[in-house]
Amino acid sequence: MRERRLTIELVPSTAWYSNMRKVMSQAAWDALRKQVYAHHHHRCGICGQTNTRLECHEIWTYDDEKYMQKLIGFIALCSLCHHVKHIGLAGMFAQEGRLDYDRLIAHYCKVNECSPDDFYRDRETAFAQWRVRSQHPWQTDLSRFEHLIMRSDAPSERKERHLRKTGEGEREFFLLLTHDMV
Repeated sequence: MRERRLTIELVPSTAWYSNMRKVMSQAAWDALRKQVYAHHHHRCGICGQTNTRLECHEIWTYDDEKYMQKLIGFIALCSLCHHVKHIGLAGMFAQEGRLDYDRLIAHYCKVNECSPDDFYRDRETAFAQWRVRSQHPWQTDLSRFEHLIMRSDAPSERKERHLRKTGEGEREFFLLLTHDMV
């Protein structure tokens, strides 16, 4: 099978909300994403689309033996490529009438030069992997980008909002990230 340029990347449910955007100030995140867009010459880093709204996507690796997700970089994506990456969320948006799922499939097939049947097989493979990974608690390694993490001892409004939104499991993760980072 030919390697896909555009892949489906489902974050294990036990690692949802464990990401850089949640531990950076809004100003720092905005600066980072603008640097990522500039690095990719203001075009989608996968399909090359220009003159479109870009989104900053985090690139992760997963160690399925140690249950460690590690942030290794960022990429500028058009909204269609980004929705493919997060196909589960895209499916929910489609059910709510906020996204044309057929257009998403067509985009996947065009970028990867494959058929809709290939898309459905790839999606099922990604969901099978997601179901297995979601059975385990994951640790998150942001060490490569530690210098970007908020370093305030006093909880900011953004940190408190994050803690309320994510719940206890993620609260422990967040406290591990921010503990003694002054």
